[in-house]
Amino acid sequence: MDLSRIRIVLVATSHPGNIGATARAMKNMGLKSLFLVRPKDYPSGVALGRAASALDILDNAKVVDSLDEAIADCGLVIGTSARSRSIPWPMVDPEECGEKLVVASSNNEVALVFGREDRGLSNEELQLCHHHVQIPANEEYPSLNVAAAVMVLCYEIRKAFLKANALVKTQSSEREPTISEIIGNSMDEIWDQPMATVKDMEGYLEHLEKVLVRLDFHDPDNPRQLMPRLRRLFTRIRPDTMEINILRGILTSTEYQLDKKQENSDS
Repeated sequence: MDLSRIRIVLVATSHPGNIGATARAMKNMGLKSLFLVRPKDYPSGVALGRAASALDILDNAKVVDSLDEAIADCGLVIGTSARSRSIPWPMVDPEECGEKLVVASSNNEVALVFGREDRGLSNEELQLCHHHVQIPANEEYPSLNVAAAVMVLCYEIRKAFLKANALVKTQSSEREPTISEIIGNSMDEIWDQPMATVKDMEGYLEHLEKVLVRLDFHDPDNPRQLMPRLRRLFTRIRPDTMEINILRGILTSTEYQLDKKQENSDS
């Protein structure tokens, strides 16, 4: 078991020093995969200087145009949030965050997403995440520097990783236990199908909205938070790839019946 499937994603970072400090924090905790979404100043000598001996993290960092692109192939995404939202989202604490990422990374690409220095992640970006994590900082001054937040949560990932490895070594049973059995907080390891990726989920939700509009169940001009609430429902249950295919099949069949009904009415 390693941490190669866990990626750190920074969204629209404005100060290159935070990118360098993030690389250093990742290197300290054994993480290697860094994604940068529209950084405002990168490549940068400032980032290189702050990275110290973690230049390999920066050398291999992937720069992309959108958060969707950064997490499209991920089966679990956790986004950092320092404030409550109009629609509550499943929350985890830092320790749970580390454990969930380590467990899920055994058979999925996973991501931990950090937002802008001044305002964090947008509501739309947070709705792409399965869970939100909040660091319980001092209420009088809860705003953490991005690189400091990265270090706190990467440390929790490191703790979960070391705990899992240590417990594996102490097991004496004939069958080696799964990571989820060791940490005890997830079903990912014993599931029979891989989890649907963010790209799979986005495709399904777009298809679902199209069908709901055709059924006159959803009015895009008066949405009443219908789609965000449906998004929350499906991200909370985390369907697997086969379940998503079944759901897409139901929508396709519904469209076929609507088309058939339309043809009959036109003839």
